[in-house]
Amino acid sequence: MIRLNYKTALLLAMTVIATPLASAAPNNPLLAPWSGPYGGIPAFDKVHVADFKPALVAGMDAEIVDVDRVANNSAAPTFENTIAAMERTGRELDRVNRIYRIYLSTLNDKDVQAVDEEMAPKLAAHADQITQNEKLYKRIAAVYATRATSGLTPEQQRLTWVYYSSFVHAGAQLDAASKAKLSEINQQLASLYTKFSQNLLADENDHWTELQADADFAGLPPAVSKGMESGATARNIKARGAVLNTRSSVEPFLEYSTRRDLRETVWRAFVNRGDNGDAHDNNDAIAKILKLRAIRAKLLGFPTHAHWRLEDSMAKTPEHAMALMEAVWTPAVARVHEEVADMQAVADKESAAQGVARIKIEPWDYRFFAEKVRVAKYDLDANEVKPYLQLEKLREGMFWVAGQLFGLHFAAVPAGTVPVAQPDIRVFEVTDAKGAHVGLWYFDPYARKDKNSGAWMNEYRSQERFDGKVTTIVSNNANFVKGAPGEPVLISWEDATTLFHEFGHALHGLSSNVTYPSLAGTAVPRDYVEFPSQLLAYWVSTPEVLTKFALHYKTGKPIPAELVAKIQRSEKFNEGFQTVEYLSSALVDMKLHLAGDVSIDPRAFEKATLESLGMPHEIVMRHRTPQFQHIFAGDGYSAGYYSYLWADTLSTDAFEAFTEAGGPYDPKVAARLHDDIFAIGNTRDPAEAYRTFRGRDPGIAALMRKRGFPQPAADTAKSGQ
Repeated sequence: MIRLNYKTALLLAMTVIATPLASAAPNNPLLAPWSGPYGGIPAFDKVHVADFKPALVAGMDAEIVDVDRVANNSAAPTFENTIAAMERTGRELDRVNRIYRIYLSTLNDKDVQAVDEEMAPKLAAHADQITQNEKLYKRIAAVYATRATSGLTPEQQRLTWVYYSSFVHAGAQLDAASKAKLSEINQQLASLYTKFSQNLLADENDHWTELQADADFAGLPPAVSKGMESGATARNIKARGAVLNTRSSVEPFLEYSTRRDLRETVWRAFVNRGDNGDAHDNNDAIAKILKLRAIRAKLLGFPTHAHWRLEDSMAKTPEHAMALMEAVWTPAVARVHEEVADMQAVADKESAAQGVARIKIEPWDYRFFAEKVRVAKYDLDANEVKPYLQLEKLREGMFWVAGQLFGLHFAAVPAGTVPVAQPDIRVFEVTDAKGAHVGLWYFDPYARKDKNSGAWMNEYRSQERFDGKVTTIVSNNANFVKGAPGEPVLISWEDATTLFHEFGHALHGLSSNVTYPSLAGTAVPRDYVEFPSQLLAYWVSTPEVLTKFALHYKTGKPIPAELVAKIQRSEKFNEGFQTVEYLSSALVDMKLHLAGDVSIDPRAFEKATLESLGMPHEIVMRHRTPQFQHIFAGDGYSAGYYSYLWADTLSTDAFEAFTEAGGPYDPKVAARLHDDIFAIGNTRDPAEAYRTFRGRDPGIAALMRKRGFPQPAADTAKSGQ
């Protein structure tokens, strides 16, 4: 998952935001240009939450002054005095927002939440004031009309197109009354997004399952037990251990605990986040969000929110995205039925042997019995693998892969050299093969109170060489349970894959080599931005990574070759579960946003949609509607959660380019990957860029091979064609 910076959000996400607010903050450290080493660094040591509101207000005021200067220029519109000039606007607000967004996602305590409640609608109104500036739009449109004949470079033409299409998409062509209504809707949505996020965070902070007696820890491997103990200590919970209400704590418990009653308790607490009928219930906010989005889409001339959101995507239309999802859904459900039959057979055999009543596989049993089937089918026990999956060693493995593919080198910055927002965050300098500085990578791996759950990448600063060279600063953020001092953090295979996935986003940002910041790094369409990250996840299972970095936490010995072989043989295991868990969320997301302006009861809609899809009883959506932060904490992934599957059609096909050549580390393919995909940001159309890299369009065949599903009769997923 990627979280967009302010400028990118304005141009690509279109959650557009108005009246400048009178305030001055001349000495506010958040507004100052970043100084110090590495081309300047964010001054986290000077951040005070009380400074956020005045800094945001002053930043908005300054940006309006900048924008008005461009809009009111009496000279004829040119690329330099309009498009390039717009790239220079809003620098103060951008700096404030970078740090503010980090606090919202990683240090979101009550004081930060109070700022967010007040400022979210004001920021929303502010962006609307820019995109609804009629004089500015006319200048942008004039440059756009002559872009092919005015001597612009291809990158300048692309930037002009991005500005023009973004403004049109955000309602620049509406009449005055419609613009006012649109801005009102965007402000209401901004407040609802904040409410949704805060409700979810509250349910994750305030709910947990205590573990007291020895029996409560039954079945848990030592590393998982210690994680539960550390979780209780970190939250000051007066119990021997606690299963926190976050994925990184819940999933290991569901996988290993032999206490079926506790598995159900933990599972229900997790899947009911935001859906408990209390002060933090999200259903009312969701219904309002959906209604407002539908009204906004109609106002902008689109039949539904989904059609509006996908206009500038690779898929182009919801119909194309649905065609891909439906092609994968049917074989995935069929595979789940096979998986459940295998698990039920194991459960029946155990019940008979123990002389106890037969159980029927339920959602809280899936991960537990899936591991038993893995052992029976592939002689592979996850407990055999986990001792080799040390977080820090895998981090070193990621660095090694980046070096092999792109010649990048990562070196730890001594503690105290660079200020950080929280003491657990570490900083690494990134250099290229010639030793030149590329950027900084911040690593925030551990779960804590007031931090969003899950894993994501943030971009603290975008690369550019517009008015001088500016290097990238990115971060990767996760929620691993911190171990006791001196003890390694052991993670699951799924977590290792997610770690590499998010690092793929970071490499996308670090590899950027463009002129203009609005086109840099990950500022690409949503269903393309997940492609580089999905692709990098393939390298975690390469023998080179496993033998060098999958080292036993006690002996230091590399993972045995026979265990690697077992992992490779079981690569398609549980693909039914993985695909259906994800794809059900993506389908519900799309169907919610194709429903139009009808009133929706989120609970009832989710239930009816899953029934119509034939959702297996034994699985729930990876993100149930009341906790679906991707789509209800902002517009970012709304009607766009399909993006992970769309991107995986690209990533599976792209990885085959390596296997068809000299293997995962083939230097010629790696060079093309860097030059045609990772380095170019949004300077080229994504479909065209992919064709340059691969020599053809992608298709669904590689995706189906990877997941072990039957090959389709026709290949239907060619970049929105």
